[in-house]
Amino acid sequence: MRIALLFEFGTLLGGERSMLAAIDEITGRTFEVLALAPPGGPLAVALRERGIEHVPFPFRDDTGKRLPLDDLRAELIALVARLRPDVLHANSLATGRLSGAVAPDLRCACVAHLRDISRHSAAALRDLAQNHLMLAVSRATRTFHIAQGLPADRIRVLYNGVDCETFQPRPPTGALRRELGLPADAFLILNVGQIGLRKGQDVLAAAAGNAEIGVRNAESADESALPTPHSALRPRHYLIVGERYSAKRESIEFERSIAHTFEAAGIGDRLHRLGYRDDVPRLMNEADLLVHAAHQEPLGRVLLEAAASGLPIVATDVGGTREILTDGESARLVPPGDPAALAQAIAELHADRALRAQFATAARQRILDRFTIQRSATALAAVWQELVDTRPDGLLT
Repeated sequence: MRIALLFEFGTLLGGERSMLAAIDEITGRTFEVLALAPPGGPLAVALRERGIEHVPFPFRDDTGKRLPLDDLRAELIALVARLRPDVLHANSLATGRLSGAVAPDLRCACVAHLRDISRHSAAALRDLAQNHLMLAVSRATRTFHIAQGLPADRIRVLYNGVDCETFQPRPPTGALRRELGLPADAFLILNVGQIGLRKGQDVLAAAAGNAEIGVRNAESADESALPTPHSALRPRHYLIVGERYSAKRESIEFERSIAHTFEAAGIGDRLHRLGYRDDVPRLMNEADLLVHAAHQEPLGRVLLEAAASGLPIVATDVGGTREILTDGESARLVPPGDPAALAQAIAELHADRALRAQFATAARQRILDRFTIQRSATALAAVWQELVDTRPDGLLT
């Protein structure tokens, strides 16, 4: 069975990493996988390392401007006719719109992955709806798109999975603290994700300021009822892993505002911008807490990875997050856009080592029960097999 994967970007963000992880698990089965993707970038390197056939398919010209939709359609139709895949799998909403637009002209099954929760134009919805099947990464994502007008009978939930061997609890070595020149008792708060408004790093920055002010104000208060007295708490340091990809002015200003907020709170030296890192599993084993302040999250891959790693989590209660984590049982969930609530949750977990351990254990078990890469890859393979087995009288007409 021949599967053609369609990618819009040459990056290795959540969507690309989730698909490649599934492909790694499926390797050796009855699938021949090839990728239609931009010619360069980290994704191209990852495809080459895996021995996956890479057919260059740029969505943008040399200046970064998106190519006209009609040109993309014509090129995709020609490529599919030449490559003759059994299934064309679009790995994002944008590529799903393209695969849907050409689906009536192809002699293969078209499936689109719904990895975002965002509003679409009527034209985009019409194109998406022409795919033979759509896969939503969470129930929240499926519900949202049905409300947008996509057909419920052609949207299924297929959770992303995480490699629980790569991401697993390990004792910290102290290497990250040494790398950053931090004291051995530094309390490391990790944030991982693309730098941008949707991921809420500005809320984390405001919460960090609130939390530090709270510690200072409490130093003279009665500490007898606290699990750990404020005066004995390890100093907090905030590690932000990720890059800004947007060149828009508001995105640039957003990134600058993060450092400004830390500086204004008098804790500029507590912010550590690590940029892109390829050792996230190690970082999660070295950190004490993951804070994910996203305004929207269909099914946060970083949450799956942190939970599998046994890293305690504070996250916003948005999108599919509560399908992974339960407030008070496996994480602390707070409302989005609320720095005060986020600060309170950070302070709570900072002061209560036993609660951190409780959350870490429960979250890891949840991943093992529902979100392993083996489970996700098996479900994906079954979808592809079903699409082919039902031709021409089932999904394909």
